[in-house]
This record gives sequence, structure tokens and C-alpha cells, in this order.
Amino acid sequence: MNPRSALAAILLGLVLVVTACQPAATPTVSSAPTSPALSGEIKIDGSSTVYPISEAVGEEFQKAHPNVKVVVGISGTGGGFQKFCAGETDISDASRPIKTSEMETCQKNGIEFIELPVAYDALSVVVNPKNDWVACIRVEELKKMWEPDAQGKITRWNQVNPQWPDAPLSLYGPGTDSGTFDYFTEAIVGKEDASRGDYTASEDDNVLVQGVANDPYALGYFGLAYYIENQDKLKALAIDGGKGCVLPSEQTVRDGSYQPLSRPIFIYVNRKAADRPEVEAFVRFYLTQGPALAKQVGYIPLPDTVYQLVLKRFEARKVGTVFKGGPQVGVSIEDLLKAEQ
Repeated sequence: MNPRSALAAILLGLVLVVTACQPAATPTVSSAPTSPALSGEIKIDGSSTVYPISEAVGEEFQKAHPNVKVVVGISGTGGGFQKFCAGETDISDASRPIKTSEMETCQKNGIEFIELPVAYDALSVVVNPKNDWVACIRVEELKKMWEPDAQGKITRWNQVNPQWPDAPLSLYGPGTDSGTFDYFTEAIVGKEDASRGDYTASEDDNVLVQGVANDPYALGYFGLAYYIENQDKLKALAIDGGKGCVLPSEQTVRDGSYQPLSRPIFIYVNRKAADRPEVEAFVRFYLTQGPALAKQVGYIPLPDTVYQLVLKRFEARKVGTVFKGGPQVGVSIEDLLKAEQ
């Protein structure tokens, strides 16, 4: 081999060695598209009864989505629907179904709504722990206390039942904007909004709790969660609806024996707002994580089959109500949801 050929062979060998030592090129992999992080603000207002659930769901949702702000207010079910039907909120908390008059206002303002039951509540009738003369109260006795004709007349305990003491009767209850007020009057008095007016009223259930806790002659009513949270300073009464005395509890609500004061509670979602990514994600979170959170704050989760129906209702963006424009005492929410399938 001549010197030039030998040199070419050596150079070729060096090139091959250097090439072999080079790292292999990394193939280009296109990353899967990712959804942008959720952001925005979700405005909720309405029932003080539903407030503890919505607050708990909002707090947990914001932990997972810190760029979303969830604002939850309390103005009562009626006050919440006023804001909702004016387009001021995305979701309305409600402790009763929407009324016909409220639906008409929403329609006039172009607001469509999706009605979603989220839990069961048991309206709790409570007295001060120092009350040692009543542990169970009949529906007829509650009616005698709260009906419109009682105003200014039934002012002492023994006027309701002669076996009770001759002592002042102090009454505490939700204001007229409250869905709890609407449901209680329908269930106990027999007509929605029919109530005496001379009682201590508040849309804030904590005010009612403090009133009863500080007055040995008081009687009041509100949602189960507020009793559970304050049972160290309140005494719940068993209710006799005609079949014996029954205390409010998860079991008595589920088995249907706590009548007539068991009821479903709701959120109403603005149909247009439901298509915003943060609102859609929040509602799905509410319907999947909400049951456990509802139980934590003192309410009773719906059966799993009902949550499946409710989620299906939301996914289909089913607008309107399964009710007839107001509370329907003793009606099964599961039956109503199945009937529209």
C-alpha cells in the first residue's frame, strides 16, 4: 500500500470511531396537549342551610384549583334567587324548590337554570337544654304555636299544652326570605308562608342558635347541621307526625320516618355559566365530592343512585324543575328524577 492510501485508511478509521462514539440523536416526541389551568370567579349565594356544604366544597375545590375564586354568600333562598334571576350569581343555594314567581323572573331576564339536589336535610325543632317539660312535640302543637292566628294570642307554653308551665313562649325562626321558612310553614301550618310574625327572625341560623341557647323558654327551628354543630347548647325535640315520636337523624331521614320535616336541598346552576370550564369543573366536583363533605358538616347524603341521576341531569344540561313551583312535602326526589328520564 502506498503512503497516501495508508493515510486515507487511517483517517477513515478515525472518522468511523468518532462517529460511533457520538450519542444517538434523541427522537422528537410531540407532547400531548394540556388543558390550561382553571381560573376565574364563581359566585354563589342563597340559603343559609346549604351554605355550609357550598362553603366546604368551595374550600376543597380551591385547594385543587388555586386560580379559581369561589365566593359564597348568605341571603336566604329567596334573596339568593333574586340575585340569581338577575344574572348576578352563577349558582344559587336553595333549601326548597324554586317558586313559580321566581321562575317567571328568571325567564323574563333570559336566565335558564339547572336544578340539582345535593343532600337531604332534617328541619330540627330545638329548645334550650334547661327545658325539662318537653322532649317530643306533636305537629298539631307546633301548628298552634306558629299559625297566623297565634300572633299576639299564644304567648305562653301552657296555652299550647296545659301540662306545660305557665311561662313565656319565645319563638325563633328563619325570616321570610328563607326556604326553611317556606318549607316549615307548608309542612306544619299547611300553607306556604302562613306564619305568625311576632317572633325573632333571622336569615342567619347562627343568630337563631344563640337566641335559643340563651333563653330557657325559647323554641326555634333550622337545618340539622346547625343543631349538630351546637348540640352541646341545644336540645332537639322529637316530632310526632302521627306515628310516634321521632328524632332527626341520618337514619330517620333515610328510612322516611322523620316526617314531615325531611327535605332535599339544592343548588341551581345558571345554564350559560355551566359551560364555563371553572363552573363546569366545580359542579362536577360538588356532585362527586360533595356527598362526603355534606356528611362532614351535618347533612345527609343522597343515595348513590340519586347522585348518578343528578350528574346525568347536569351533563345533559337539563333545564327546569321537577317540582311544581314550591315545596312538596313527603315527595321522593328519586321518584321525581326517575320520572323525567
